[in-house]
Amino acid sequence: MEVHPSHNKEKETADDSMNLREQIEKYLSHWKWFVLSVIVFLSGAFLYLRYTVPMFRASSMILVKDERKGGMQSELSVFEDLGLTKGMKSNVDNEIEIIKSYTLIESTVKKLNYNISFYTEGMVKTVEVYKDNPIELQVFDPSDKFYDKPKSYTVKAIDKDQYDLLSAAGQSMGTYKFGAMVQLDYCKVVVKRNSVKPSPLEFAVKVNFNRLEDVALSFRGKLNITPVGKNTSVVELAMTHPVRDKAEDFLDKLIAIYNEQAIADKSYISKKTEQFIKHRIDLIADELGDVEKNVEKFLTENRLTDVVSESGLYLQNAALYEKQLIETETQLSIVASMIDFMKTIKIDELVPINIIPVEGNTATLISEHNNLVLERNRVVKGGTPKNLTIINLDKKIEELNENIRTSLQTLRNSLLIRKRDLEFQNRQNVGRISQVPSQSRQFRDVARQQQIKESLFLYLLQKREEIAISLAVTPPNAKVVDSARSSATPISPNRGIIFLGAFVVGLLLPAGVLYGREMLDTKVKSRHDIEQKLSVPFLGDIPKSESKDEIINTNSRSSSAEAIRIVRTNLEFLLTQVPDGQAKSIFVTSTLPKEGKTFVAVNLATTIALSQKKVLLVGLDIRNPKIDRYVKLPSKGLTNYLSQKDNDIDQYIVPIEGHDSLYVLPSGVIPPNPVELLMNPRMEELFAQLKTKFDYIIVDTAPVSVVTDTLLIARNADAFIYVMRANYLDKRMLKIADTFYREKKLPNMSIVLNDTLWGKPYGYGYGYGYGYGYGYGYGQDVEKEPWYKTIFKKKA
Repeated sequence: MEVHPSHNKEKETADDSMNLREQIEKYLSHWKWFVLSVIVFLSGAFLYLRYTVPMFRASSMILVKDERKGGMQSELSVFEDLGLTKGMKSNVDNEIEIIKSYTLIESTVKKLNYNISFYTEGMVKTVEVYKDNPIELQVFDPSDKFYDKPKSYTVKAIDKDQYDLLSAAGQSMGTYKFGAMVQLDYCKVVVKRNSVKPSPLEFAVKVNFNRLEDVALSFRGKLNITPVGKNTSVVELAMTHPVRDKAEDFLDKLIAIYNEQAIADKSYISKKTEQFIKHRIDLIADELGDVEKNVEKFLTENRLTDVVSESGLYLQNAALYEKQLIETETQLSIVASMIDFMKTIKIDELVPINIIPVEGNTATLISEHNNLVLERNRVVKGGTPKNLTIINLDKKIEELNENIRTSLQTLRNSLLIRKRDLEFQNRQNVGRISQVPSQSRQFRDVARQQQIKESLFLYLLQKREEIAISLAVTPPNAKVVDSARSSATPISPNRGIIFLGAFVVGLLLPAGVLYGREMLDTKVKSRHDIEQKLSVPFLGDIPKSESKDEIINTNSRSSSAEAIRIVRTNLEFLLTQVPDGQAKSIFVTSTLPKEGKTFVAVNLATTIALSQKKVLLVGLDIRNPKIDRYVKLPSKGLTNYLSQKDNDIDQYIVPIEGHDSLYVLPSGVIPPNPVELLMNPRMEELFAQLKTKFDYIIVDTAPVSVVTDTLLIARNADAFIYVMRANYLDKRMLKIADTFYREKKLPNMSIVLNDTLWGKPYGYGYGYGYGYGYGYGYGQDVEKEPWYKTIFKKKA
């Protein structure tokens, strides 16, 4: 039969949902532990929040004036203009480190007297007080040890005017009046009642004088300074502290002291700069006066008015003559080239016209020549060289060539005359210049010194005025954008997170414990554990019986009785192959002792007998018989029959009182050789005989993993009930049952799960111990009962 894929998917979905439901039910069955765990953890969270000191976050924002980001020009710019302090500009990172410096924080703590802390003891916890402090304490004449040696005192108000001063050990140091000066170890103090906030008549305040270094380091560790953005100079100062007002005052005072120190540094630099500039102005003023006297003396001695102007005029003329001389020489060179060209020119060649100077008629002659050449070339294209027109044109061209050469020669002579004239004038001008070079050089040296001194003098005067202005108005280094403010609610502990965490841990802890127990517990718990690993048919599970020796009767309505009735019904489906009219033999076995196989065999036989079927219960666990725990039996039985050849089996079969159709064949005396006895050929004869007398034969056999007795007689069974006890059998031993089933050593095998906990199908039952070893069945077995039953028995 082909199964559609959608059917498989539906089955997988159903299995998944069933597994999820089983997992949920597994944990919900222990809901009381979850509720108890959640209550315990929520209570712990409440106590933690009750006794934990809350922490508040205070923050402030400032704008650090950074020169690289548009801040105020520093007084050091005087030296930067001179190139003396290159690369020394301040920046935001440097200012942050200054604010976080130990020195600055120590100054703030010392200024605010934060090395002195006050505490009041409440009913639950000790709380630090600040503005709500019932006393005001002033310190006078502190010594160096005052900031290095921690001390502790208690101020206990007696009445409106007096208080007791107690030491750290609780010993009284005297009674003093409020407002009186009190001498302590390292200082003098005055204690007053809080004048702002009324205080109760009687109170006790603990005063701690802490080490200044410890307090400063504590505040430094709590302080966090970060830039708001990469492209801004705004910086946020933040810190956490149990007292909101104390953190706000600290941040405000820290910024104020930082600005005070920055202003003091700037004022110090400005004053030093002003002193330097004033000294330099005095020196340069004297030097400038000497230089001006030297200039006056030089002009008087050389009878000069303005050496620089006269020298400039001479140099200007010299440059002009030099330029004209160069132009003339260039024109001469061009004319010489044209003369050479005209000597070798052909009749049909053109003469360059644009390179000849415009002086004379040379350019006009060249133009006429070129026109005739062009006309001749046009005529030559349409006639022969002997044409009269061409001959006339050739003559005219030759005449113009001669005139051009003559004109060029005339132009050359004219340019030579001009060149000689320019050379003469240039020599005269150079002579004039050569007369003043030494005077001009000396005057330039003196004038240069005068200009340098004058420029430096004016520059220093300007800077002196700038320094004077900066001294009058020195801005702070940091502008307060937002004053210190603290959060209205504490940032730690976070009540919501703490309670949520406690709730989650309260759920996870029992879940983890149950999961861990499940992982560590290898016992079979339910039918689910068996069906996961075995393919053996499952008849049913029997819940834990109220009495371990319970026998089912017509009036039994317990869960165990109903479960055994279900097993009896399911068993009929395994016995359909037995021919009608033949007794059905059902063997009951288990992996280990104490799994309840005898209990199942006895009650199964009783249940079948109630249906008016003739049932024989056979005790074949001859090493450790247990049927006599349920019914009263004689000492002789099956072993006596097998060991004697002339006995009749009917004399050993005992009817059970109160059950008309139930009979029992006891196991008899425990033999010394059980294996040889079970291998007796009379065993098969016995079963053949019994099957003719009864409708059902229920056989209680030995555990299969301990002895081989059951395997020796297994061929006489029509069906095998393999009993497994929940919370007792190890899951690793399921392989034994699987091996017997696959190898068919136990015919028509099926499984019954015994001793399950109804209502807790996946819970944990009671643990049992069993010692394996030689001599199975020959000792007295003592089974431990649950502790609560022992208590009830003692009370009874």
